[in-house]
Amino acid sequence: MTPILEFENIARSYTSGVPVLDGVSFALAPGEVVGLLGRNGAGKTTLIRIAMGMLYPHAGAVRVFGQSPIENAVAVKKRVGYVAEDQVLPPGSSIAELTALHRYLFPRWDHGLEAELLERFALKPEARIKSLSRGQARQVALLCAVCHRPELLILDEPAGGLDPAARREFLETSIQLLNREGSSILFSSHHMGDVERIGGRVVLLDGGKVRLDRDLDRLREDLCVAMLPRGSAPDSGTLERIPGCLHARPVFDDWHAVFEGAPEAVERRLNDSLGVNGTRCVRVPLEELFIEMVGSDR
Repeated sequence: MTPILEFENIARSYTSGVPVLDGVSFALAPGEVVGLLGRNGAGKTTLIRIAMGMLYPHAGAVRVFGQSPIENAVAVKKRVGYVAEDQVLPPGSSIAELTALHRYLFPRWDHGLEAELLERFALKPEARIKSLSRGQARQVALLCAVCHRPELLILDEPAGGLDPAARREFLETSIQLLNREGSSILFSSHHMGDVERIGGRVVLLDGGKVRLDRDLDRLREDLCVAMLPRGSAPDSGTLERIPGCLHARPVFDDWHAVFEGAPEAVERRLNDSLGVNGTRCVRVPLEELFIEMVGSDR
C-alpha cells in the first residue's frame, strides 16, 4: 500500500553545518492520525513546509500520494488541506469571498459541509476577516482547509493561542470530519493533552532526528522512566548503552532514563547491569515522557 505521506532521510539547514533536520524518515498510512512533537526549533514546521512543497529538502525525498509536492504541486495540493500556525488570511476579504475563492480552486468543495461549519462556528459569511477574533480566524482557516474533504490534512500548531475549549473544538472538528471518512492527518502541537486525545501515533523530533515513533497505546505500555542515584553510573552514556535505554539525563542528584519494558523488568535489568539497588521505575503520562526525552542535561 502506497503511503499517503512519506519522508525519506530528509535533511535541511538554514545555517551551513547546523542541520535543523538530519535524516528524518517516517510515513503516514491511509487513515492514520499522527501527532508530531518536539521542542521549539526541533524542525516540525520545517518538515511540514517541505511536505507542502514550500521548502526544498537539502537531502532526501518527500512524496505525497507517491508524488513530489514540488514537481506536481497542483495535483498534490488539490488533495491536501493545510492550516499553519502563522497563517494569515486577507484581512479585507469577507468569509463569503474567501470561501468562494476556495470553491473555485477545489472542484470537490462540499457546500453542505461549508454550511454546517458556518453554523457550528457561528460565523457570518458577510463578516470581514479583520473583524474576527483570533479563534474565529482559525475557524475560517479550518473551514477552508476541510470543506474540499482532503485526503490528507496537515495542521501546524493550528490552535496555538486559543483557549482550551476553543482548542478542543477546533481539533476535534478536524478529526471528526475527516478521519471518520479515512483521511490521514499530521498535526504538530505543544499540548500533550491534544495529542493523547486525538492522535493515534506519536513522532518525536529532537536534535534534527526522529527520537521516537510509536503508537500511543504501545507508548503507554512499552516505556517507563527509571530514577536512580547519580553515583550508580559515571555518565549518561553508560546508561544509554544498557539494552532498551532510549535517553538518559541528570536531574539534581539522580539519573532519569527512559527505557523500553515494564517497570519491574527494567528494575531487574538495571540492578543486574549496574549492581545497584534503590532503582525506581514508573510509567508516566505523555507530557512527562516528552520532558524526559527532550529535557536538557542539567
